[in-house]
Amino acid sequence: MSSPLRGDGGAELLFNGVKKHHVTLPSQSEPWDMKQLLVWIQRNLLKERPELFVQGDSVRPGILVLINDADWELMGELDYQLQDQDNVVFISTLHGG
Repeated sequence: MSSPLRGDGGAELLFNGVKKHHVTLPSQSEPWDMKQLLVWIQRNLLKERPELFVQGDSVRPGILVLINDADWELMGELDYQLQDQDNVVFISTLHGG
């Protein structure tokens, strides 16, 4: 399965400053869901300070997640089953002062 991932609003700083990743997820018997994607991101892409991106099994409060330009809350959040070519965006809404 292949999907573009993007970090904006400062979220890209946790991924070595790379804003956009085009990823191909390993094949598995069951479809990938967002919960599994977050684990994969932590293990394969997240370079520093995971506590600024994840909290428990989900993204930390203040990280807006869009799946194909729709708020993931409308899509089922962690239970959303990823489709080939889904566009997933993580936007940090927290800004230092």
